[in-house]
Amino acid sequence: MFPKLPLPRPPSHCLYFLSFFPNGSGAIYGLRHSYYLTLCVSGGVVWLKTVVLMVAAAAMLTCVMCRSPVRHLVGGKEMWKPNYNYTDWSREETFYVGDWLYFVYDKHMFNVLEVNETSYKNCTDPGFIFNITRGAGRDVFELTQPKPYYFLASGGYCYNGMKVAVNVVEFIPPPAPQPSPAKSGGTTIAGISYPLISSIVIATWAVFIMNL
Repeated sequence: MFPKLPLPRPPSHCLYFLSFFPNGSGAIYGLRHSYYLTLCVSGGVVWLKTVVLMVAAAAMLTCVMCRSPVRHLVGGKEMWKPNYNYTDWSREETFYVGDWLYFVYDKHMFNVLEVNETSYKNCTDPGFIFNITRGAGRDVFELTQPKPYYFLASGGYCYNGMKVAVNVVEFIPPPAPQPSPAKSGGTTIAGISYPLISSIVIATWAVFIMNL
């Protein structure tokens, strides 16, 4: 037998609008009492909490378009050092806005400077744009714009291959998947089935009731 559980009493300022699990059937979670979903006709704070919960549920369903920033270890396992072809390494990577470059190198010998295209091609560093070097040999640089970026090591090491150019692009989310055909008994709106909508609404109201 299912145990009898006490139900939270809805506040007086709410209106009963739907009886859930009527007649004390106890079909779900072993509850033998009637549950009621409530529609608040006042209390903006409670409504705000409900809206936030529903938005969060929608965000979780649509997060297929999300992408986390990637930290690119410059040079891969070779890291930042002379006599390595960073052009080939860069061609194998895809850099999006919001990603990071991670330079790892011998802090006693090398550095990292952001330069313009002309300085990159000529291996010159006067008038560099930004000195990434922080002294630990572990430096990061955020790629904030969709454009080419150029970097090199000063002290003549650029002539030995210590320079890299990366082309940064905007991330374009993949097309949304086509809605699946409705299964028997399932009606859809814009590719979302009524059972799914009902589940979201019921779960949201359940959390709402528990927090009253």
